[in-house]
Amino acid sequence: MASAYDDFKALNAAIDSTPLIDNHAHPLLTPENAGTRSLLSIASEAGGDALEDSKASLAHLRAVKQLAAVLGCEQTWEAVVENAERKRLEDRDGWIRRCLEGIETILIDDGLDMSGRVETYDWHSNFTKSKCKRIVRIETVASDIIARLSTSPTASKAASVVLGEFVDQFTKEIGRYVKDPEVAGFKSIICYRRGLDIPTSKTHTIPEAEEALLEIVRAGVKADSPVSGFSLKRRLEHSPLNSLIVHYVAVVVRDARSSKPIQFHTGLGDTDITLTKSSPSHLQSFIEEYPDVRVILLHAGYPWTRETAYLATMYPNVYADIGEVIPYLSRQGQEGIVKQMLEVCPWTKVLCSTDAHGFPEMYLIATTQIRSVLKTVLGDLVRTRQLDEKQAVQLAQAVLHTNSKRVYNLETESPLPTFEQLGAFPYTITAPPLQGSSSNTNEAIIQKLQSLQAKYLRICWHDYTSSAKCRLLPIKQVYKALSRGKPVTVSVARAGLGLLQTDMMIPQINASGMYALRPVWSSLKPGPVAGHVSCFGEFTHADDGGGAEEVLCPRTVLRKTVEKAKARGLTFLLGFEVEFVVMERNSDATSPDKYLTLRNDGHAWSVARAFADWGRPGSFSTAADEVLDTLDAAGIEVEQFHPESAAGQFELVLGALPPLEAVDALLQARQILEAVSARHGFRVTLHPKPFAQSCGSASHMHMSISSAGGDLPATYEPFYAGVLTHLPAVLAFAYSNPTSYARMLDSAWAGGRWITWGTQNKEAPLRRVAASHWEVKVIDGLANPYFVVAAVLAAGMDGIERGTPLAWKDFPGDPAKLSAEERAALGIETMFPADLREALRALGEDTGLDLDSEFVRRYVDIKNAELEFLLDPLSPEDLRRWVLERY
Repeated sequence: MASAYDDFKALNAAIDSTPLIDNHAHPLLTPENAGTRSLLSIASEAGGDALEDSKASLAHLRAVKQLAAVLGCEQTWEAVVENAERKRLEDRDGWIRRCLEGIETILIDDGLDMSGRVETYDWHSNFTKSKCKRIVRIETVASDIIARLSTSPTASKAASVVLGEFVDQFTKEIGRYVKDPEVAGFKSIICYRRGLDIPTSKTHTIPEAEEALLEIVRAGVKADSPVSGFSLKRRLEHSPLNSLIVHYVAVVVRDARSSKPIQFHTGLGDTDITLTKSSPSHLQSFIEEYPDVRVILLHAGYPWTRETAYLATMYPNVYADIGEVIPYLSRQGQEGIVKQMLEVCPWTKVLCSTDAHGFPEMYLIATTQIRSVLKTVLGDLVRTRQLDEKQAVQLAQAVLHTNSKRVYNLETESPLPTFEQLGAFPYTITAPPLQGSSSNTNEAIIQKLQSLQAKYLRICWHDYTSSAKCRLLPIKQVYKALSRGKPVTVSVARAGLGLLQTDMMIPQINASGMYALRPVWSSLKPGPVAGHVSCFGEFTHADDGGGAEEVLCPRTVLRKTVEKAKARGLTFLLGFEVEFVVMERNSDATSPDKYLTLRNDGHAWSVARAFADWGRPGSFSTAADEVLDTLDAAGIEVEQFHPESAAGQFELVLGALPPLEAVDALLQARQILEAVSARHGFRVTLHPKPFAQSCGSASHMHMSISSAGGDLPATYEPFYAGVLTHLPAVLAFAYSNPTSYARMLDSAWAGGRWITWGTQNKEAPLRRVAASHWEVKVIDGLANPYFVVAAVLAAGMDGIERGTPLAWKDFPGDPAKLSAEERAALGIETMFPADLREALRALGEDTGLDLDSEFVRRYVDIKNAELEFLLDPLSPEDLRRWVLERY
């Protein structure tokens, strides 16, 4: 689904591309210990039965969707667990690398778990761009020392001696860590052990701390465990003693004039905390006592986020972290946290983290959600003009990277792009390479498909008879291929590009060989019906195993032409008008006419009463409402919709796009129009002349040269001179059916029979609108638009290469009403081919039109066979019915 902030290209690129410095996380479990914890813990701090209940939380459901998208599995927890375990078994390193993708470095608190259960902090550097650093948990250091004291002679001494020995060892060890370049900072979990209301150093009760320490030391260690803090029989959780430990660390850091911060767990935590004492506001006196010691308030202090932001704002040594709430809160909750933080806090004081622990999947969902939330919150700040986009980019880069780099004095490998460089980033990731695809791209495709709630994928193509074709794939089959890192392909017989409308093969081909039809994911859109998504495919060779391009592929024909133009420095914008006639289905089964003229009340061009019954069940106006909604949902821009002249005739005007995208959008719009109308009981036809005495239907194409200098006469005049020169050959593609020539009338606003042009002249086949913006009027809905656009571009490029002068003079009138002498004076001397056969001959004789000869030969062969075997034998009325059924 498109975001409201997709236009912020530099901001989105910055958020997507900035390597994240994770300023607080924990090690991954070793393979043999991975089963000792529940994967549910990646989205909840709860434990026991409460952890099971978390499956009904928004945070859990969001995690399921995101992991399912990456794993390419169903959006159920059971499927996620099964597939994640399979990933770890098949390629643990590869899976971890994927989960940690986009992370610059991790500052790892390795004091949560016993040694041997988790990987070492530096092992994680195998998966990050820069070396990981260590965060020393001070309570773990203290507990290890106490465990050693409990097994030494010191344990039998007086309490004051025991405390003195402990303080000496503890401060020396902290001092070593202060000097250790592998240590980025310290962390305290005093929030869990007694709360954050730490007394000042002047109000400490030393005797109580001595007695508390002596009790822990003399309780000893467990006999069946190695001597460490984890083996103590009594835990370090005494108020005066825990407070004393935090003060000693602050003193050592201050006296060493070190900039290494002390992180404090605040707010959100498991049931080990006393909630009322977890607010960071309790730390205010401690912060004031050590103004030279940097303090990091972890986890946004949730639910006391505004208190956290206040402290970071008012004290220069305090910084606010927004980790753990991402991914433990719902999306709305996370957005609220970031918004509350930015209400008052300078963005230079905000850090990000994942608080990931145990499982690589937590790193994945946390980093994904951090970026997603920043896009929404910062996009809204730009949209409401509280920030400009450049400031928002600075904010994003600061929170994701530069703030942590500065605060922890880190050396990192990745440079950050400038705002100008970000503006040029290829931000959208929905278009993988034609040949194969990376797993990352496959994941993006899966996410897109899931966001569209797809049940079926239609891979479409438009063949040489201008028939819309597709293959429908159940979405599970698509996910299966993508999740295995494979491209989605469909086998199609090579004869498929040589069939007539009745599936008859033309004589020049045989039934041997296969193509691989590969989806072009950049063309993916929802529709034409609910639960279906559609994209166009390009044919490649399947027989040689290499996936080489097929020159006969209709979309490839245009793509190659666009690439040639781009190599010459030319780019274009095209916009199509879709004229169509709505007909009612005939309930009389004995009648040869399946379709009847739409009942109307004096239907005419732009007449308002054509929309008078909008909303009435059974009216086409009501169907049109759904058509427009469906086009909008598909991201197809409709500039106008209005009645045309013939009974039941309407026109959709589509927005301008580059050539390939414009043709894709045109064909998708037709599919939506046809499908929605059919659901409402109507038949929509593109027949060029369904009623002999009424206006016909076309598919006019507006085009402009969008590259630099395109609006200069020196560029566009030879281009359109080339188009005019080659128009007889181009007409073989533009008017591809005998019925097309019934519309080719003089004095009917249909482009007429004479090759000429005029500014705002609707009687001319080429109408100049302004500068390089011209309208090609001699195209109808039976043409394959890939072919006709390729032909027009090739004709124009030939004009530029040859420097063809615009010998035709700008003519405002009707050339059919001029004498031969008057036309000659204006350069109007050539008429269009009178019928399809004549146009095909003109195409065959045109040596200057740079189109692949094999493609042209196939097109001519199909059209000749179509005429000989299908259309020539039909009477005019039978031909009319035949076209109405198919187009």
